[in-house]
Amino acid sequence: MSEVSIPSITSDDVNELKSFIKSTVTKAGAKGVVIGLSGGIDSAVATKLCADALGPENVLNVFMPSRVTPPEDYKVTSELSTLWGTEFRVVDVQPAVDALAAVLLSDAETPLERGNISARCRMIVLYNLAKKRQYLVVGTSNQSEIMMGYFTKFGDGACDMTPLANLYKTEVRQIAALIGVPQPIIDRPPSAGLWEGQTDESDMGIKYEDLDKILYGMEQDRTDSQIAADTGLPKETISDIRRQVQSMEHKRLPAIRPSEF
Repeated sequence: MSEVSIPSITSDDVNELKSFIKSTVTKAGAKGVVIGLSGGIDSAVATKLCADALGPENVLNVFMPSRVTPPEDYKVTSELSTLWGTEFRVVDVQPAVDALAAVLLSDAETPLERGNISARCRMIVLYNLAKKRQYLVVGTSNQSEIMMGYFTKFGDGACDMTPLANLYKTEVRQIAALIGVPQPIIDRPPSAGLWEGQTDESDMGIKYEDLDKILYGMEQDRTDSQIAADTGLPKETISDIRRQVQSMEHKRLPAIRPSEF
């Protein structure tokens, strides 16, 4: 069996995404979209696609810092919004996070626990603004994150539409270059910004370039041995990723219900 590579993104793919965004908003009878803008590549790509599809005047970007948010992120997000002409708002979620943490957290608090609270507070902000404006909430998760379960359920995983959901992280980078996302944004280390020093690749223990090759091989119904032969990656690593994808299925599906009743 010959090696299979992830297909390259084309301008036609970009146009299809813009059409999807426009038709989804139209069918919902919505007036625009709200997107949490973090300064990372995924939210930047989602913003630019929506601005191109709907007009920037119909896109609301919300920057939602907490105590662990790097100061430069405000400058990055505000400059992106200005560059593309979208509306920009800042909502500090730290007071809400602190209030919930005071009620919920124990002495054995972990960064992930507080990070999940932060992610869910941010989604409350986005849905509150969306309701007031008759907007849709746009999710920014890509296929790599979704397959790995690398998102907070009912946090950054909550949205009305997910334009990047069928795109691996490496494909999102290709789109970013095609639609004019500034190179420094493309080059930034991916991070959910949920605790100090956090990065996606350190959390998952693998680089996106390698992860996407494995995930694509799985999508093509290749065995672990075949994927190892294709990629040169250890079979044990591939097996670990497959187990992770399988164990995270509950995060990708609607709440599980009895099949018959």
